[in-house]
Amino acid sequence: MSDALRHAVDAVFDQQVAFLQDIVRFPSRRGEEAPLQDWLARDFARRGYAVDRYTLADVGLAGHEKSAPMLGVDPAGSIQVVATHRPPVSTGRSLILQGHIDVVPEGPAAMWTHPPYAATIRDGWLYGRGANDMKAGVSCMVFALEALRAAGLAPAADVYLQTVTEEESTGNGALSTLLRGYRADAVLIPEPTHHTITRTHTGTLWFRLRVQGVPVHVAVAQDGSNAIMSAYHLIQALNAHTKTLNEAAKTDTWYAAIRDPIKFNPGIIRGGDWASSTPSWCEVDCRIGLLPSMDVKAAMAGVERAVQAAVSGDHFLANNPPEIIWNGFQADGFVLEPGSDAEAVLAAAHGKVHGTAMEDRRTTAVNDTRYYGRYFNIPALCYGPLGEGNHGFDERTSLADLRQCTHTIATFIADWCGVTPL
Repeated sequence: MSDALRHAVDAVFDQQVAFLQDIVRFPSRRGEEAPLQDWLARDFARRGYAVDRYTLADVGLAGHEKSAPMLGVDPAGSIQVVATHRPPVSTGRSLILQGHIDVVPEGPAAMWTHPPYAATIRDGWLYGRGANDMKAGVSCMVFALEALRAAGLAPAADVYLQTVTEEESTGNGALSTLLRGYRADAVLIPEPTHHTITRTHTGTLWFRLRVQGVPVHVAVAQDGSNAIMSAYHLIQALNAHTKTLNEAAKTDTWYAAIRDPIKFNPGIIRGGDWASSTPSWCEVDCRIGLLPSMDVKAAMAGVERAVQAAVSGDHFLANNPPEIIWNGFQADGFVLEPGSDAEAVLAAAHGKVHGTAMEDRRTTAVNDTRYYGRYFNIPALCYGPLGEGNHGFDERTSLADLRQCTHTIATFIADWCGVTPL
């Protein structure tokens, strides 16, 4: 069957590349995903799927302990799409294929070689924001099913195609599909893993430091206080906190061999009103990681203690304490324990297509598998194509690897779900 599926993947590959270009051309940044989700809902309906289009306001996120705050984003405008294939009689194992369509900001377009939403193809690569992270994977899951159809086959079990938002900021899109009631015997998320299985991912916390100052003319700066410099003092304290955490990580079961697996990043800074006045305010949006063995609430408390310790040694901050606003990810890490049937079937599919054993990876980034695997006990596989430049300039995905990954996923679907003739 693998050869037949390879020929079927080849037969629809031009369509797949065009589909990928179409979805990359949507600038689906946070809060701006609705046009693409509406386009996908129509596309899935045209392909014959039953389509469920709903928003994050429809599922009662606030009532679940693992939902994350969405400051500045309206849940009613955050659209999720689930397309369902149901066979007349189910004889196989069901499957969720899930991918996120939200992308991070592209930064200055002038610093890209190709316009970030032009979906330019050059020398076997497709360029664009989101091309690799993870619209390439979305195209793989859609066209793995199209390849089965081209081969005259259909999955012999329920398959749910899910396109979600908020993966880059909270994970609430993935959680919403579960709160909506979707379950399966396994889930595959084709993030760009270079054809490896993600064995474990770290967790992530987002928070905002809000710092006050006393504005005075810079000529008498000693009589005021500088909120930007106070914020820098807190950033230094959190860097030191992260170093302490990474020392402890040297004995972690999964991350001992990875240098400094806990990453801290002050990612956005705003502050002040005038270059010749000491700034009266500063806000810094930060991200810090945590290991799968760490508790989210304990990690949050650790951040708060580090900030408080820095505050106590500063006269102004001690009397004008900064705020910590938890404004996004409160994400656990996750370990895919070896030995599941789903992983064995994926490894066998990989072997058929690549002729080599499937390798695993341990990442210091977060993905959506935690919801399915850690909270709902569904075997959660993260495996996808090759690309480069996630969150950077000139993000791109390899078209040769896209083809190969689609073949692997089609083989996995056939072997996991079983197939019936159309």
